[in-house]
Amino acid sequence: MCSTKELILYKNFENGRLFYGFTGLIEHCKDSSCDKAKMAEEYYICCHELVEIAVSHGFTGNLWHDFLAFLLVNNENAYSRTCEIKGDAEGTISRIARHDFAVFKNLFEFDLHKLETAFGVSEVDLITEYSSPKGAGKVFNQRIRNRICDLAAHLEAADDIENFQKAVTEFYRDFGVGKLGLHKAFRVEHTAKGAEIVPITNIAHVKLDDLIGYEIAKKKLIDNTEAFVNGREANNCLLFGDAGTGKSTSIKAVVNQYYEKGLRMIEIYKHQFQDLN
Repeated sequence: MCSTKELILYKNFENGRLFYGFTGLIEHCKDSSCDKAKMAEEYYICCHELVEIAVSHGFTGNLWHDFLAFLLVNNENAYSRTCEIKGDAEGTISRIARHDFAVFKNLFEFDLHKLETAFGVSEVDLITEYSSPKGAGKVFNQRIRNRICDLAAHLEAADDIENFQKAVTEFYRDFGVGKLGLHKAFRVEHTAKGAEIVPITNIAHVKLDDLIGYEIAKKKLIDNTEAFVNGREANNCLLFGDAGTGKSTSIKAVVNQYYEKGLRMIEIYKHQFQDLN
């Protein structure tokens, strides 16, 4: 079995402790000389962290597979950044990525129930057949959560490394990679590290076709937005009017409609203009 130590591109994960802790269990599964009590303790620590992520992100089903898919779509590296711009990357970088995907494919194919026999642990079904509680998931909206879970299912079903790589690459092409790829809109928040861009996870799924009564103004907004996302000359837009006339709803509709064409928005209040740089 390929070792995670062989990974070239996919490193420096945000949740690296959990990833390497769990993969360490898998890689020691056949090691009769390892400390089984210590391995069992690590297993339950990893289960705790997987469940915490499941609740915060709204994952369901096989939590280990969801977590692996989550790592793949969030890891910004030379390959993932190339694919979100160009689609299918070519040349040596693609071969290097395929090497890493072989490691991940082995992780997807590993039967976690082997850990029960190897280390005397139990309740593996709790993380392979997890049912998410209603209302779980504050980090992602439901659509993003579903896309990650769908990707996990596609990767689990991939019959070879080429199809595994194709599924990941198509995700990068369609949705991008990392925080800016997955989320539609962001706000600026001040933290101890200074100003940061933070995702807005709950956006009403309104579309422009739902808005009626101001077709001329809406057409100007649509034409300008389409020019912008297609790389043509576009204007700054000022929406004005009384409260309740559809300004905020129009912005939500625009970002919903053009998200899959690469549009992202950042909400900035006038007292935050100092943070624009």
